[in-house]
Amino acid sequence: MPTLICGSLAFDTIMVFHGRFAEQLLPDQIHILNVSFLVPELRREFGGCAGNIAYNLALLGGEPLLMASVGEDAQPYLERLDRLGLDRRFVRCVTGTFTAQAFITTDLDDNQITAFHPGAMSQSHLNHVSETKGIRLGIVAPDGRDGMLQHAREFAEAGIPFVFDPGQGLPMFSADELSNFIELAHYVTVNDYEAKLLSERSGRSIENIAASGKICVVTLGAQGSVIYAQGQTYRVPAVNAEQLSDPTGCGDAYRSGLLYGIAHALDWETTGRLASTMGSIKIAHQGPQNHTPSRDEISERFKGAFGYSPW
Repeated sequence: MPTLICGSLAFDTIMVFHGRFAEQLLPDQIHILNVSFLVPELRREFGGCAGNIAYNLALLGGEPLLMASVGEDAQPYLERLDRLGLDRRFVRCVTGTFTAQAFITTDLDDNQITAFHPGAMSQSHLNHVSETKGIRLGIVAPDGRDGMLQHAREFAEAGIPFVFDPGQGLPMFSADELSNFIELAHYVTVNDYEAKLLSERSGRSIENIAASGKICVVTLGAQGSVIYAQGQTYRVPAVNAEQLSDPTGCGDAYRSGLLYGIAHALDWETTGRLASTMGSIKIAHQGPQNHTPSRDEISERFKGAFGYSPW
Protein backbone atom coordinates (compact mmCIF):
# COMPACT_ATOMS: atom_id res chain seq x y z
CA MET A 1 0.00 0.00 0.00
CA PRO A 2 1.22 3.56 -0.64
CA THR A 3 2.87 5.35 2.29
CA LEU A 4 2.60 9.14 2.30
CA ILE A 5 5.97 10.72 3.14
CA CYS A 6 5.44 14.31 4.34
CA GLY A 7 8.70 16.18 4.81
CA SER A 8 11.48 18.10 3.12
CA LEU A 9 13.32 17.77 -0.16
CA ALA A 10 16.64 19.60 -0.01
CA PHE A 11 20.02 20.10 -1.61
CA ASP A 12 23.04 19.58 0.65
CA THR A 13 26.24 21.38 -0.39
CA ILE A 14 29.12 19.86 1.58
CA MET A 15 32.55 21.51 1.64
CA VAL A 16 35.76 20.32 3.29
CA PHE A 17 38.22 22.82 4.76
CA HIS A 18 41.72 21.29 4.97
CA GLY A 19 42.48 23.01 8.22
CA ARG A 20 40.98 23.61 11.66
CA PHE A 21 38.43 26.28 12.47
CA ALA A 22 40.08 26.78 15.87
CA GLU A 23 43.26 27.93 14.15
CA GLN A 24 41.39 30.52 12.06
CA LEU A 25 39.07 31.99 14.68
CA LEU A 26 40.62 34.38 17.19
CA PRO A 27 38.58 34.36 20.41
CA ASP A 28 39.31 38.02 21.19
CA GLN A 29 38.23 39.07 17.68
CA ILE A 30 34.88 37.24 17.46
CA HIS A 31 33.00 40.53 17.74
CA ILE A 32 34.49 41.64 14.39
CA LEU A 33 34.51 38.25 12.69
CA ASN A 34 35.47 38.31 9.02
CA VAL A 35 36.87 34.99 7.90
CA SER A 36 37.10 32.96 4.70
CA PHE A 37 37.85 29.25 4.31
CA LEU A 38 39.39 27.72 1.18
CA VAL A 39 37.44 24.50 0.50
CA PRO A 40 39.17 22.33 -2.14
CA GLU A 41 36.54 19.59 -1.75
CA LEU A 42 32.90 20.20 -2.58
CA ARG A 43 30.00 17.94 -3.39
CA ARG A 44 26.29 18.47 -3.80
CA GLU A 45 23.92 15.80 -2.52
CA PHE A 46 20.22 15.18 -2.90
CA GLY A 47 18.72 15.15 0.57
CA GLY A 48 15.86 16.23 2.78
CA CYS A 49 14.12 13.84 5.16
CA ALA A 50 11.22 13.02 2.83
CA GLY A 51 13.54 12.38 -0.10
CA ASN A 52 15.83 10.18 1.98
CA ILE A 53 13.02 8.15 3.53
CA ALA A 54 11.29 7.64 0.18
CA TYR A 55 14.57 6.62 -1.47
CA ASN A 56 15.23 3.92 1.13
CA LEU A 57 11.64 2.71 1.25
CA ALA A 58 11.74 2.18 -2.52
CA LEU A 59 14.93 0.10 -2.12
CA LEU A 60 12.96 -2.15 0.24
CA GLY A 61 10.18 -2.58 -2.29
CA GLY A 62 7.75 -0.23 -0.54
CA GLU A 63 5.44 2.30 -2.19
CA PRO A 64 6.47 5.81 -1.08
CA LEU A 65 4.35 8.77 -2.15
CA LEU A 66 6.14 12.09 -1.64
CA MET A 67 4.48 15.24 -0.31
CA ALA A 68 6.87 18.21 -0.22
CA SER A 69 7.45 21.75 -1.47
CA VAL A 70 10.39 22.75 -3.67
CA GLY A 71 11.59 25.91 -5.38
CA GLU A 72 12.22 26.96 -8.96
CA ASP A 73 15.72 25.41 -8.87
CA ALA A 74 14.40 21.90 -8.18
CA GLN A 75 14.49 20.49 -11.72
CA PRO A 76 17.60 18.32 -11.18
CA TYR A 77 15.96 16.78 -8.10
CA LEU A 78 12.63 16.27 -9.88
CA GLU A 79 14.38 14.57 -12.77
CA ARG A 80 16.18 12.31 -10.31
CA LEU A 81 12.88 11.34 -8.66
CA ASP A 82 11.52 10.46 -12.10
CA ARG A 83 14.56 8.33 -12.93
CA LEU A 84 14.13 6.48 -9.64
CA GLY A 85 10.44 5.93 -10.30
CA LEU A 86 9.42 7.78 -7.12
CA ASP A 87 5.88 9.16 -7.19
CA ARG A 88 6.03 12.98 -6.97
CA ARG A 89 2.44 13.88 -7.81
CA PHE A 90 2.25 15.84 -4.55
CA VAL A 91 5.58 17.63 -4.79
CA ARG A 92 4.68 21.29 -5.23
CA CYS A 93 6.93 23.84 -6.91
CA VAL A 94 6.52 27.24 -5.23
CA THR A 95 7.16 30.16 -7.58
CA GLY A 96 9.75 32.71 -6.45
CA THR A 97 11.50 30.42 -3.97
CA PHE A 98 14.56 28.20 -3.79
CA THR A 99 14.47 24.57 -2.72
CA ALA A 100 15.55 24.09 0.90
CA GLN A 101 19.30 23.73 1.14
CA ALA A 102 22.09 23.31 3.64
CA PHE A 103 25.62 24.63 3.18
CA ILE A 104 27.97 22.65 5.39
CA THR A 105 31.68 23.30 5.88
CA THR A 106 33.64 20.62 7.75
CA ASP A 107 37.18 20.93 9.08
CA LEU A 108 39.82 18.27 9.76
CA ASP A 109 38.44 17.71 13.28
CA ASP A 110 34.95 17.04 11.87
CA ASN A 111 33.66 20.31 13.31
CA GLN A 112 30.95 21.80 11.14
CA ILE A 113 29.65 25.26 10.32
CA THR A 114 26.23 25.02 8.67
CA ALA A 115 23.90 27.55 7.11
CA PHE A 116 20.38 26.34 6.28
CA HIS A 117 17.92 28.07 3.98
CA PRO A 118 14.37 26.65 4.31
CA GLY A 119 13.08 28.19 1.09
CA ALA A 120 10.00 26.46 -0.28
CA MET A 121 9.92 24.11 2.71
CA SER A 122 8.27 26.95 4.65
CA GLN A 123 5.30 26.64 2.28
CA SER A 124 4.65 22.94 2.98
CA HIS A 125 1.27 23.85 4.47
CA LEU A 126 0.07 24.42 0.90
CA ASN A 127 -0.02 20.62 0.55
CA HIS A 128 -2.95 18.68 1.96
CA VAL A 129 -3.28 15.04 2.98
CA SER A 130 -6.89 15.19 1.81
CA GLU A 131 -5.69 15.58 -1.79
CA THR A 132 -4.44 11.98 -1.79
CA LYS A 133 -6.38 8.74 -2.13
CA GLY A 134 -5.77 5.19 -0.95
CA ILE A 135 -3.28 6.13 1.78
CA ARG A 136 -3.28 3.87 4.84
CA LEU A 137 -0.03 4.97 6.48
CA GLY A 138 1.98 8.16 6.65
CA ILE A 139 4.85 9.97 8.33
CA VAL A 140 5.24 13.57 9.41
CA ALA A 141 8.99 14.13 9.09
CA PRO A 142 10.92 17.41 9.55
CA ASP A 143 9.42 20.09 7.33
CA GLY A 144 7.99 23.59 7.56
CA ARG A 145 6.48 24.22 11.00
CA ASP A 146 2.96 25.01 9.81
CA GLY A 147 3.03 22.08 7.40
CA MET A 148 3.96 19.59 10.12
CA LEU A 149 1.15 20.79 12.37
CA GLN A 150 -1.35 20.71 9.53
CA HIS A 151 -0.37 17.32 8.14
CA ALA A 152 -0.58 15.67 11.58
CA ARG A 153 -4.06 17.10 12.03
CA GLU A 154 -5.14 16.03 8.55
CA PHE A 155 -3.84 12.47 9.01
CA ALA A 156 -5.84 12.22 12.23
CA GLU A 157 -8.99 13.68 10.68
CA ALA A 158 -8.74 11.15 7.83
CA GLY A 159 -8.22 8.27 10.26
CA ILE A 160 -4.82 7.46 8.74
CA PRO A 161 -2.22 6.18 11.25
CA PHE A 162 1.05 8.08 11.01
CA VAL A 163 4.55 8.27 12.43
CA PHE A 164 5.54 11.50 14.18
CA ASP A 165 9.24 12.07 13.45
CA PRO A 166 10.12 15.58 14.73
CA GLY A 167 13.89 15.29 14.18
CA GLN A 168 15.73 18.59 14.07
CA GLY A 169 12.38 20.38 13.88
CA LEU A 170 11.50 19.49 17.47
CA PRO A 171 12.66 22.82 19.02
CA MET A 172 10.16 24.71 16.81
CA PHE A 173 7.19 23.46 18.84
CA SER A 174 5.75 24.38 22.21
CA ALA A 175 4.94 21.89 24.93
CA ASP A 176 1.24 21.96 24.01
CA GLU A 177 1.99 21.43 20.31
CA LEU A 178 4.26 18.47 21.04
CA SER A 179 1.64 16.95 23.30
CA ASN A 180 -0.90 17.34 20.51
CA PHE A 181 1.43 15.62 18.01
CA ILE A 182 1.80 12.73 20.44
CA GLU A 183 -1.95 12.41 20.94
CA LEU A 184 -2.68 12.41 17.20
CA ALA A 185 0.11 10.04 16.15
CA HIS A 186 0.09 6.24 16.36
CA TYR A 187 3.89 6.05 16.32
CA VAL A 188 6.63 8.36 17.68
CA THR A 189 10.28 7.99 16.60
CA VAL A 190 13.22 10.00 17.91
CA ASN A 191 16.93 9.60 18.59
CA ASP A 192 18.23 9.54 22.16
CA TYR A 193 18.89 13.29 22.31
CA GLU A 194 15.49 14.10 20.83
CA ALA A 195 13.87 11.70 23.31
CA LYS A 196 15.29 13.72 26.21
CA LEU A 197 14.24 17.01 24.64
CA LEU A 198 10.75 15.69 23.87
CA SER A 199 10.37 14.50 27.46
CA GLU A 200 11.52 17.85 28.84
CA ARG A 201 9.23 19.84 26.54
CA SER A 202 6.13 17.64 26.87
CA GLY A 203 6.59 16.67 30.51
CA ARG A 204 6.22 12.99 29.60
CA SER A 205 8.85 10.28 29.46
CA ILE A 206 9.06 7.97 26.47
CA GLU A 207 7.89 5.13 28.72
CA ASN A 208 4.89 7.18 29.78
CA ILE A 209 4.03 7.99 26.16
CA ALA A 210 4.28 4.30 25.26
CA ALA A 211 2.10 3.37 28.24
CA SER A 212 -0.69 5.50 26.75
CA GLY A 213 -0.85 3.14 23.76
CA LYS A 214 1.62 4.78 21.38
CA ILE A 215 4.41 2.86 19.68
CA CYS A 216 7.66 4.63 20.58
CA VAL A 217 11.01 4.07 18.88
CA VAL A 218 14.28 5.52 20.18
CA THR A 219 17.48 5.13 18.13
CA LEU A 220 20.76 4.99 20.03
CA GLY A 221 23.40 5.15 17.30
CA ALA A 222 26.00 2.42 17.68
CA GLN A 223 24.03 1.03 20.64
CA GLY A 224 21.11 0.09 18.39
CA SER A 225 17.55 1.11 19.20
CA VAL A 226 14.64 0.42 21.54
CA ILE A 227 11.01 -0.13 20.54
CA TYR A 228 8.23 0.23 23.10
CA ALA A 229 5.11 -1.49 21.78
CA GLN A 230 1.98 -3.01 23.37
CA GLY A 231 3.56 -3.18 26.81
CA GLN A 232 6.71 -4.84 25.51
CA THR A 233 10.24 -3.48 25.17
CA TYR A 234 12.28 -4.67 22.20
CA ARG A 235 16.02 -3.96 22.27
CA VAL A 236 17.37 -4.00 18.73
CA PRO A 237 21.13 -4.29 18.19
CA ALA A 238 22.96 -2.20 15.63
CA VAL A 239 24.07 -4.10 12.54
CA ASN A 240 27.82 -3.95 11.88
CA ALA A 241 28.56 -1.75 8.89
CA GLU A 242 31.13 -2.54 6.22
CA GLN A 243 32.69 0.83 7.01
CA LEU A 244 31.78 4.02 8.84
CA SER A 245 31.76 6.62 6.08
CA ASP A 246 29.00 9.16 6.70
CA PRO A 247 26.12 9.16 9.23
CA THR A 248 24.09 11.71 7.24
CA GLY A 249 20.69 10.20 6.49
CA CYS A 250 21.10 7.09 8.66
CA GLY A 251 18.06 8.03 10.74
CA ASP A 252 15.99 8.38 7.58
CA ALA A 253 17.19 4.98 6.34
CA TYR A 254 16.17 3.50 9.70
CA ARG A 255 12.72 5.05 9.42
CA SER A 256 12.19 3.46 6.01
CA GLY A 257 12.59 0.07 7.67
CA LEU A 258 10.04 1.03 10.30
CA LEU A 259 7.53 2.13 7.68
CA TYR A 260 8.05 -1.03 5.62
CA GLY A 261 7.56 -3.22 8.68
CA ILE A 262 4.40 -1.40 9.74
CA ALA A 263 2.94 -1.45 6.22
CA HIS A 264 3.62 -5.19 5.87
CA ALA A 265 2.56 -6.15 9.40
CA LEU A 266 5.97 -7.53 10.37
CA ASP A 267 6.50 -8.27 14.06
CA TRP A 268 8.25 -5.50 16.00
CA GLU A 269 11.49 -7.40 16.45
CA THR A 270 11.83 -7.99 12.71
CA THR A 271 10.76 -4.43 11.94
CA GLY A 272 13.43 -2.98 14.22
CA ARG A 273 16.08 -5.29 12.82
CA LEU A 274 15.19 -4.34 9.26
CA ALA A 275 15.41 -0.66 10.19
CA SER A 276 18.81 -1.28 11.78
CA THR A 277 19.99 -3.10 8.65
CA MET A 278 19.04 -0.14 6.47
CA GLY A 279 20.95 2.25 8.73
CA SER A 280 24.07 0.08 8.55
CA ILE A 281 23.93 -0.04 4.75
CA LYS A 282 23.60 3.74 4.50
CA ILE A 283 26.43 4.64 6.89
CA ALA A 284 28.96 2.89 4.65
CA HIS A 285 28.36 5.45 1.88
CA GLN A 286 28.85 9.20 1.63
CA GLY A 287 25.66 11.20 1.22
CA PRO A 288 22.12 10.13 2.12
CA GLN A 289 21.10 8.64 -1.25
CA ASN A 290 24.19 7.02 -2.80
CA HIS A 291 23.79 3.43 -1.58
CA THR A 292 22.17 1.11 -4.12
CA PRO A 293 21.60 -2.37 -2.64
CA SER A 294 19.08 -4.64 -4.30
CA ARG A 295 16.21 -6.06 -2.26
CA ASP A 296 17.97 -9.44 -2.29
CA GLU A 297 21.17 -7.84 -1.00
CA ILE A 298 19.25 -6.17 1.82
CA SER A 299 17.75 -9.56 2.71
CA GLU A 300 21.20 -11.17 2.73
CA ARG A 301 22.58 -8.46 5.01
CA PHE A 302 19.65 -8.97 7.36
CA LYS A 303 20.02 -12.76 7.28
CA GLY A 304 23.76 -12.51 7.92
CA ALA A 305 23.09 -10.46 11.05
CA PHE A 306 20.01 -12.23 12.42
CA GLY A 307 19.91 -15.70 10.87
CA TYR A 308 16.64 -15.43 8.95
CA SER A 309 15.10 -13.47 6.07
CA PRO A 310 12.84 -10.47 6.80
CA TRP A 311 10.38 -11.54 4.06
